[in-house]
Amino acid sequence: MNKIWIITKRELSSYFDSLMAYIMMFIFLGLSGFFTWWYGSDVFFRNIASLQSFFGVAYWTLFIFIPALTMKQIAEEVKTGTIELLLTKPINDWQVVVGKFMGTFLLVVIALVLTIPYYITIANVGPVDHGGVITGYLGLLLMSAAYISIGIFASSITSNQIVAFLLALIIGIFFQWLFGMLAMAIGGVAGNILIYLDLGGHYDSITRGVIDSKDIIYFASIIFAGLVASEIALVKRNLN
Repeated sequence: MNKIWIITKRELSSYFDSLMAYIMMFIFLGLSGFFTWWYGSDVFFRNIASLQSFFGVAYWTLFIFIPALTMKQIAEEVKTGTIELLLTKPINDWQVVVGKFMGTFLLVVIALVLTIPYYITIANVGPVDHGGVITGYLGLLLMSAAYISIGIFASSITSNQIVAFLLALIIGIFFQWLFGMLAMAIGGVAGNILIYLDLGGHYDSITRGVIDSKDIIYFASIIFAGLVASEIALVKRNLN
């Protein structure tokens, strides 16, 4: 666990050292704030105490930002050769993958913590569903973790960061949008499977305040599958 934490701190520090963290947070807070308070929401004018507009905006914003954050995680290290140096130390592939996952996840957590003033302000506007706000943030964290694992996998199978970004985005589009569309078109057993694979449905369920075990299992499965696939890709690179 100590080795994973060392890599986690290394990855988190690299974001702030390269200004990536500051840029990501500035754009994220700017976009989410604008669409939450002004465009399409008008919270103050309608006097409605709800953060649903924020959760909707953050859902799409993080979907775009996370592939940009993860594209360098392994691809850059493979291209520069530092991954071989890292793996010569007393650390295994799984610890590398989990450490990189945690580093990016903590950056997203920090970005979401910075939106707490939205919650405080909304609470002062009128009665707010505190449970709904908590589950909304939980939904964002689970969604982010799922896409981070997908992004790290994409970064583990190529040394080109742009390719890693596009690959993570394409895979994400299937979970974010295409599975749901295909389910409506196909129907039957295959349609039910595609509905279950649709990430948006599970996210919406949680943000509405319903915490179902099937939703937690869904996100946990994607996270685990993405990390295991990333470890396998690293093992294959080492064997080659």
